[in-house]
Amino acid sequence: MLFVKISAFYFFYFAAVGVYIIFLPKVLHDIGYTPYEIGIIFALAPLMRFLTPFLFLKHIELNQQTFKIALLLIFLSSLSFYVTIENFYLFLITNALLGAALSLILPYVEIIALKKVGKERYGRTRLFGSIGFMIIALVLARYLDESIVALHFYLATAILTIVFSLIILKYDESDKVEGIEDEPFSILKYLPFWVSLLFMQISFGGFYNFFTIYTTENGITLEIASYLWSFGVLCEIVMLYFQGNIIKNNLLFLIKFSIFVTIIRWLLVYFFPDNLTVLFISQSIHAFSFGLYHSAVIIYLYTMYSNKKLAQQFMFGIAYGLGGFIGAFVAGWLYGEYLFLYSAIFALVAFVALHVHSKKHITI
Repeated sequence: MLFVKISAFYFFYFAAVGVYIIFLPKVLHDIGYTPYEIGIIFALAPLMRFLTPFLFLKHIELNQQTFKIALLLIFLSSLSFYVTIENFYLFLITNALLGAALSLILPYVEIIALKKVGKERYGRTRLFGSIGFMIIALVLARYLDESIVALHFYLATAILTIVFSLIILKYDESDKVEGIEDEPFSILKYLPFWVSLLFMQISFGGFYNFFTIYTTENGITLEIASYLWSFGVLCEIVMLYFQGNIIKNNLLFLIKFSIFVTIIRWLLVYFFPDNLTVLFISQSIHAFSFGLYHSAVIIYLYTMYSNKKLAQQFMFGIAYGLGGFIGAFVAGWLYGEYLFLYSAIFALVAFVALHVHSKKHITI
């Protein structure tokens, strides 16, 4: 039964993410926001995701009370979208609060999922997040005839995320950050590993922000580009479902392998941007470069740190927060024929950093 509840959380959490990153930019554009203002709005969330964990090093504990406050902030922020969206500065503040709150609840639930569901079944519950993201993309695209519809969808998915978060919370047996007195949290102790996380996500900047533009400029139709996106998500879902036995193997090797094939993925896109067969092959690698990679990193961090919740916070903050922020900025700066060659170079840096880490520490 807990498996179903956690799966529902992932489904609605990532459905809300889908509304936010796929449709909200269009909503802002339609009501008169400039591209510059939209860029600032959507750079703020990953930046807050990066900054928030530092508050928890000494000043705050990620416990049940903090978790409930974060859920309240998500509700109030989602509700205030309706009254702040017309004002850039008020909407900026609303998104800052939302970004800070969201940076807390996912790491918290990830720990409960790993504890109660187990690493072998983690992928099967996490795949419902991918399903939620894909379904919202398909459904909302058909009903987005007015801007306010997107706000309705976001509020609904946010409320359902909150409901299942509160249901899952009762399965959390501790009311304090684990291991904070036993071992102080340190990024420097495993610095090459954190550098690897950062550059792996920087390498995705070109993909997440410019893949559609890049492929259509090389003769791929917009409809086919949407099929490429969907195919990548489907491959990710398949990997998450079947990775139970794979994830029992050496986690560092799995992470290293996932980065290696990601380098190949970006090189394929660079060398064959107009070859549809090769592009579908490159998208199939998403099963490894996100599906397997994400699960292996989550579980590896769980084994590496005694302060598990803070480790997950910093993973999302440094990788998806700072890495996403820098990746988007750098991809815009480097956009052109060589974009995915640069992406491959960034992934290569991630691979080398992880190799240095593996030489210093016992593999798990």
